Amino acid sequence: MGTAVKKTISLPADLARDAEALARAEGKTLSAVVQDALRQARIERRLQELRGMQGYWSRKARDKGILTEQDLERYLRR
Repeated sequence: MGTAVKKTISLPADLARDAEALARAEGKTLSAVVQDALRQARIERRLQELRGMQGYWSRKARDKGILTEQDLERYLRR
């Protein structure tokens, strides 16, 4: 891990209590819980982007009549 940067954040009281309880339950620091949550959010965002790209290219393939791997192989051999 690189150099840590300290930041001050504000959380609603209930979310702060939940985060602190999670940190205690998992034996982690509050910072580690927040880091994990941000990493997970980044992963989810990238998965959404990937699903969007998959949907786009699936529609393009379907428009060209490519519905199976065999269809794709035939299309690529042209």
